[in-house]
Amino acid sequence: MKKNAVLIILFILPLVVYLFFATGVNSFIKLPIVTPKIEDINPNWKSLNGEKVTLDKKISILGFSGSNIMENRGNYFLLTQKIYERNHTFKDFQVVFIAPDGTQEDVKIILDRLSKLSNTSGFHFVFASTEEIDAYFKQMKLLGNLDENHGTNLVYIIDKERNLRGRKGKSVQGKPEYKEGYNINSSAELHNEMTDDVKIILAEYRLALKKNNRKDEFRDKITEQIEKN
Repeated sequence: MKKNAVLIILFILPLVVYLFFATGVNSFIKLPIVTPKIEDINPNWKSLNGEKVTLDKKISILGFSGSNIMENRGNYFLLTQKIYERNHTFKDFQVVFIAPDGTQEDVKIILDRLSKLSNTSGFHFVFASTEEIDAYFKQMKLLGNLDENHGTNLVYIIDKERNLRGRKGKSVQGKPEYKEGYNINSSAELHNEMTDDVKIILAEYRLALKKNNRKDEFRDKITEQIEKN
């Protein structure tokens, strides 16, 4: 019996563990698309330093600051701490807020303070008229709405193809679930739900990149033989 137990530990258990993780990769679950192909950021909307901001080929956290941005300044520090700081080294990751014209000075103060906590090169604010902001939000086709200040405490995950991603369908427990945005006023929601969902998006692209870059040994051998002949 002892010999059998040793054999199981040495040979069978590692194989089971390997198959478990291999199956996990193959059955990787993607974060559902809530709204496909939202519009890109209007190129006429300028940031503080005049740079062009785009959602194309970026994994973006998109938000709408509203005109009362200083009242909600704590939200940006919370978002930086819980989400941005953990992921900003991923080269295609960014945070983008659409802010009403006239809030430039408030945004400058917030970015200056955030820069003392993190590298804010991937943290952008672009400015537009309130009419443009309302129209842009409307095309996202969401259940939620902007408030009277043309802002919201929710932020949205946008993938590289400009699909708005979230939770839609059934949860792990089999219950109906729908989440189009994440409340940056809630430390618990950022830490528990948004952190997990951002990880899923990043892992999805890392897995795709790994598959695209892996070497095909069989093909390489055939190529070498052809070149020799």
